Amino acid sequence: MDLDMSWMAWTWQTAFFFGAIATALVIMIVWTSLKPPVPTLGILGIETTPGDRLFISLLGSAFICLGALFFFGPPLWWALVACVLYALAVFRWV
Repeated sequence: MDLDMSWMAWTWQTAFFFGAIATALVIMIVWTSLKPPVPTLGILGIETTPGDRLFISLLGSAFICLGALFFFGPPLWWALVACVLYALAVFRWV
């Protein structure tokens, strides 16, 4: 079976992006299998596990990048810095 991957612009940047998300998911699986997550109550007033916080940070980062593209256009290096800071804040306080 031959997979036609021509619908996607597979540059090293997109491969790195998907590889980073896959790596984060594998790390989260290993982390939760070694140490079962304990829900914590954060600033939002909801109990979250590390997996929940990873999902919230990935979703929020997608919106940060989409907003940056809409308002400012490429390049997105400063938006990447904003995404990392957002993810650190989510894992610390949410």
